[in-house]
Amino acid sequence: MVRESKLWKLLKKNTPQIQWTRLESWASFGVPDLLGYHDKCGFFMVELKVATGNKISFSPHQRLFHLTRTKRNFILVQIPSLKCIKLFRSSSLPGLLADHRETPSLAINDWDHIQRLLLESSSDA
Repeated sequence: MVRESKLWKLLKKNTPQIQWTRLESWASFGVPDLLGYHDKCGFFMVELKVATGNKISFSPHQRLFHLTRTKRNFILVQIPSLKCIKLFRSSSLPGLLADHRETPSLAINDWDHIQRLLLESSSDA
């Protein structure tokens, strides 16, 4: 959790146009870590993960959430060994469970692009 806290601070610092609310995971199992808001696109959610191997671990509740709510939900993964940050669609969960290196991401190491993607008003994002 300590590493996810550092990722949260990094995201908050590098996405100044977004109003963030950190959600308490103990209150609702499976709900992503963050609720984001902007007048242009409304609300969206982001799950924070720090990769320690090739597979990203998710609780059964998190898996269910991401597999059943794929619109306007994202997964932000930090890979410390590569000094890399990647943004994925929620629908990328099966690939992240298998091998994050083989799963196409929306953005890599580009905070401006990550912020733009999160703020897209399209419901298909």
